[in-house]
Amino acid sequence: MSPTFRSLHNPNFRRYAAGSLVSNVGLWMQRVAQDWLVLVLTGSGTALGITTGLQFLPVLLLSPYAGVIADRFDKRRLLQVTQAAMGVAALALGLITVLGVVELWHVYAIAFVFGIASAFDAPARQSFVSEMVDATDLTNAVGLNSATFNTARILGPGLAGLMIGALGGGVWATGWVILVNAVSYLAVIWQLERMETALLHTPKRVERAPGALREGVEYVRRQPRMVLILIMVFFAGTFGMNFQITSALMATDVYGKGAGEFGLLGSTMAIGSLAGALMAARRVHIRLRLLVLAGLGFGVAEIAAGLMPTYLTFVVVTPLIGFATLTLLNSANSVLQLESDPQLRGRVMALYMTIVMGGTPLGSPIIGWIGEAFGARWTLVIGGVLTMAGVGLAVAVFWRMNRGAPGVLTPAGRAGNVFPRVWDNPAVVRARK
Repeated sequence: MSPTFRSLHNPNFRRYAAGSLVSNVGLWMQRVAQDWLVLVLTGSGTALGITTGLQFLPVLLLSPYAGVIADRFDKRRLLQVTQAAMGVAALALGLITVLGVVELWHVYAIAFVFGIASAFDAPARQSFVSEMVDATDLTNAVGLNSATFNTARILGPGLAGLMIGALGGGVWATGWVILVNAVSYLAVIWQLERMETALLHTPKRVERAPGALREGVEYVRRQPRMVLILIMVFFAGTFGMNFQITSALMATDVYGKGAGEFGLLGSTMAIGSLAGALMAARRVHIRLRLLVLAGLGFGVAEIAAGLMPTYLTFVVVTPLIGFATLTLLNSANSVLQLESDPQLRGRVMALYMTIVMGGTPLGSPIIGWIGEAFGARWTLVIGGVLTMAGVGLAVAVFWRMNRGAPGVLTPAGRAGNVFPRVWDNPAVVRARK
């Protein structure tokens, strides 16, 4: 089997990847449909930002506690519950939209409920990958998991745009797209049920005890590399990765396009993300230098996109944004999972998801307001500048935490290397053995 796809020899991971592909196609179809629904109902970038913010606000509020739950309970069963909850939320929104009774406050409320389920789903889903595969295959599995997600990003938005256009482009059309997503959750629930539990590497369950959340926070706070990563992804996630808003505003306000062209933007960005995911799957070693360069590249690509004069040139730049985004997030995910204690992995990944997704409720309304007040182009330019500033801050904090600790900065055999390989970490070496 090709090194790029070596994790697929694991039957559990194959089943998981297949179910996730179907579910994620539906998810991306709903994201486009929900955004288009809000624009049809209001025409407001601020309303679009509020909807996105409400969907991600529970991640900010609940993910740390969700990480504790992920460490205490069977992640496979937990994922079945969270996937079913998201399916019910999608079903409710789809039905009231098709019936023609949907109002903006309905979208707000269901987006928030959907976000609650997502908050408990994310840390369990991220840390469950390490239970399906061996430590030596983890980086590859994370890359393939991202490839699956981004294949769905290519297919989902395009399918949603075509379906909305074919059904008339109005409120009724978006409802049918959302109903497709509601059904898609059955695929991942079924594949989780079919897994061979004997092949799972399930760590010892964490007993209920006071201070479990604080223990996870203190653990991460003492890890310079983890702090570097979390600062970078906070700035990128809060100010840069508001693609639902920026793409919608650029397509409609700047270039005067419709649902089909808006959906296409998600697909073209996903082409770059998929390329980044497949490249990540082949990568054996991850340097923190790669994360820094990916963060800077993401900021530059966003600024360039905001300056593009035509819709066609904007489309050409979007794969670069997708490639940089995926490289940053995939590398961050792999580093955190490889370096974290198995009994704390759920909490570590919950903090990561809190930072990368939970910043969206803070950034989305701001970005939406910038789009209305100064124009859609500024949403990308300002987002890119702030992301690059965040990378600079992260590097400065990393240097400060490592001052006087050369053992961290220069692992064995890599004297003078400020951004060492993750797999040089002793804990990771032990895991590989």
